[in-house]
Amino acid sequence: MKLSQILTHHIQVAIQELFNVKIDRVEFQLTRKDFEGDITMVIFPLLKVIKGNPIEIGTKIGDYLVANSKDVVRYNVVSGFLNFVVSDAYYLNFFSQIKNSENFGWVSASPNDKAVMVEYSSPNTNKPLHLGHVRNNLLGYSVAEIIKASGKKVYKTQIINDRGIHICKSMLAWQKFGEGQTPESGNLKGDKLVGNFYVKFDQEYKIQINELIAQGKTEEEAKKQAPIILEAQQMLLDWEAGKPEVIELWKKMNQWVYDGFAQTYKNLGVDFDSYYYESNTYLLGKEVVQFGLEKGIFEKDPDGSVWIDLTEDGLDRKIVLRSDGTAVYMTQDIGTAIQRVKDFPDVGGMVYTVGNEQDYHFKVLFLILKKLGFDWAESLFHLSYGMVELPSGKMKSREGTVVDADDLMEEMTETAGRISTELGKLEGYSTEEKAKLFKTIGLGALKYYILKVDPKKQILFNPEESVDFAGNTGPFIQYTYARIQSILRKANFDLNGTTSAVELHDKEKELLKQLELFPEIIQNAANNHSPALVANYTYELVKEYNSFYQSVSILGEEDMNKKTFRVQLSKKVGETIKAAFKLLGIDVPERM
Repeated sequence: MKLSQILTHHIQVAIQELFNVKIDRVEFQLTRKDFEGDITMVIFPLLKVIKGNPIEIGTKIGDYLVANSKDVVRYNVVSGFLNFVVSDAYYLNFFSQIKNSENFGWVSASPNDKAVMVEYSSPNTNKPLHLGHVRNNLLGYSVAEIIKASGKKVYKTQIINDRGIHICKSMLAWQKFGEGQTPESGNLKGDKLVGNFYVKFDQEYKIQINELIAQGKTEEEAKKQAPIILEAQQMLLDWEAGKPEVIELWKKMNQWVYDGFAQTYKNLGVDFDSYYYESNTYLLGKEVVQFGLEKGIFEKDPDGSVWIDLTEDGLDRKIVLRSDGTAVYMTQDIGTAIQRVKDFPDVGGMVYTVGNEQDYHFKVLFLILKKLGFDWAESLFHLSYGMVELPSGKMKSREGTVVDADDLMEEMTETAGRISTELGKLEGYSTEEKAKLFKTIGLGALKYYILKVDPKKQILFNPEESVDFAGNTGPFIQYTYARIQSILRKANFDLNGTTSAVELHDKEKELLKQLELFPEIIQNAANNHSPALVANYTYELVKEYNSFYQSVSILGEEDMNKKTFRVQLSKKVGETIKAAFKLLGIDVPERM
């Protein structure tokens, strides 16, 4: 049982006996560093039901707990805060319960609970994954892993945007300028090859626009009349009509991209349980519109278009079917959500990992699904995140100024290698071991730098800063993990032996208090869809461990009982670092 739960019971009994009052809950917080104590009760809420001075009320409760609870050894009252000093025995008992637990902090999923589907990545098949996709993938994957650890069954999915004018632009440019080039003949990943032709299309389009403007057209006229855009629009019509040669080219080039994506996902360390394709889902939702019309949820305008009026809900009117009967993105998203629940009947909620420019879209989508009467619509969440920018500014795909995900991962590995070499941390490593270590450090630095930031905040990504071996960085935490593994390798005694009662050093107690927070951190991170909570918890744990490491002797301790306990404690901290980093999709090296 958690300390707060134990103390709540004792405090409820104390208040009943001392003041003849029943209370339902007690408010706790961590004791401030400048006061003695391990956990603090906030007295002010009691003043609603108990008349008196908060210091006097706190003193009476403190005296009662010292006399009647074996877990509280002393207390102090500061203004309206009652600080409890908890016994060593409580923390030693807690440690004995977790030290051999393989999944400390994890909760097993109940077979009767509803599952959660997490959507992330969802790229276009006209370009490689870039830095923005990296944040999307890392967030979605980590949130899925955290929700799973919190006790839910999770499905990871994505919807691939494999149709539309942007896809036709790459296809047309390859037809015109590709000269039959393939990923094999060009020795290039398929997604990069297709992305190059997307850029090529834009270059040619701009040339034609300028030529038309020179002939006297306005810019708006030139953009509409440029021959290459007209050809791309015709290609889209041909695709929708099922023209065989267009479909064949579309399938071939998409497969190039899928093969490239698969390689990037593998390198990034993310995976999926299912895939949805826009080419299969763009017609979904049309029958739902008919159902909504019959129920009076949607309304038809004189031109035949179908809308939903959400003005009473603080939103606006939203079109769900054009006058020519074609679907819009909203219709498709409605249909796809419903299809997913049909495909996975145990799904009771969904998380959409999509940038904050789509905030309004998801407000409308979720509200429509609720109005259509789907109970799972109450458990839909938009994991909205801010953009990732570089010191040089925003990225633009069609101008070829994006930071390619593969290039970024390669750059991070190289940066990690250079810094590690400069620091002289590679004695005794083979070339193969160095390469593996550099990748672990480089990707760890990238992932941690992105995930430690609250999803809603924008990120200015600085690769050099992320690979720093000091401060709130991935490499700093990885180095501490490797330090602990070094201690364990040098410990030439039985680590499984039981330790009799030891008097805890302040630094040991602080470390145990930090470990005790881990299960709660997982639950909070799952509830808030925020890997940042796990990342920053891990940093605080590592800081606490390094303070412990600097303050007490571990392997040099003469008292065997203390030595064994300190190595066991180090081992558990290492396991918790590894477990927390696993939730973030980050590996840890056994030595650095």
